[in-house]
Amino acid sequence: MTATLNTRARAARSTPGPDARRLLLGAIVGGPLFLAVGLAQGLARDGFSFGRNAISQLALGDAGWIQTANFLLAAVLIGAGAIGLRRALAGGPGATWVPVLTGVFGASFAAAALFPADAGAGFPAGAPEAPPLSTHGAVHMLTGMVGYLALCVAFLVLARTFAARGDRVRALTSRVAPVLVLAGFAASAVTVTAFTAGAALGLCWLAAATYRLGATVSRRPAR
Repeated sequence: MTATLNTRARAARSTPGPDARRLLLGAIVGGPLFLAVGLAQGLARDGFSFGRNAISQLALGDAGWIQTANFLLAAVLIGAGAIGLRRALAGGPGATWVPVLTGVFGASFAAAALFPADAGAGFPAGAPEAPPLSTHGAVHMLTGMVGYLALCVAFLVLARTFAARGDRVRALTSRVAPVLVLAGFAASAVTVTAFTAGAALGLCWLAAATYRLGATVSRRPAR
């Protein structure tokens, strides 16, 4: 009798409720929203070029507060998504590391807001092409690198999660996505567009993978 009650209690704790699904929306919406706001600004801001400037530089200049707010909102949404992932994956593969690594990725957006990128490549208007690296610029780059490395590792862990569920397509995609993200970053020496594409891919796959996990949660029967 006691064993049965304990089993039911564990099952109840591991079954995500509506709160988990709402929190997961943060990781689903956060990345695409961040990209959409960045794209709109990049098209509207004078002197900004996606071929020469990083989205982070939109936090500079008179309208820079919009991108700073964009970073902070992404941090909150992805952080909420990390909590949702912890609840959605409870008791299964990736239950510990996927939420932790996603949380680190979300925190890197907050750091990007607090430590803005350096001006350069002609943006904002009048900025030199290659100014010396400042302390806040170095912190911005370092925390961004740590955040995306954490995301790439999270994808590899998610590959195990999807494989355990028999979802071979998403398991394979979760293994390929980090390679493409890092390839985009490596190619940034040739064009900033490659860096932006790699970052965008990481955000979009996080959204897609989380959406799939959320759909799985919503189909679980109530206990």
